[in-house]
Amino acid sequence: MKARPLLASALLMFVQIPAPQAQSVTVDVAKVTCDELFKEELQWTSGEIIFWLSGYYHGEGHNTIIQLGALKRDEEKLNQYCYGHGNTTVMDAVKNMGLGK
Repeated sequence: MKARPLLASALLMFVQIPAPQAQSVTVDVAKVTCDELFKEELQWTSGEIIFWLSGYYHGEGHNTIIQLGALKRDEEKLNQYCYGHGNTTVMDAVKNMGLGK
């Protein structure tokens, strides 16, 4: 009688249970609109978008300095701008506001 549970336990050790796969999400940031950002239709916050855009623009000049206060200020400016310009893409909003310099 004890052999069956032992055998079943041994067999279960060799059964591979597939691990859940993380879903990879790809986003073309150039197509993200202010409406999508402002209405929180994305998986990211406006702060995360500003952080990414900061790296995108400052990486071209090999600038490795992050000013956290400036990021917060730029996030607030972007949110204000996007409130009135819903159809504008976020990248265009950043350019129009002069933040991508």
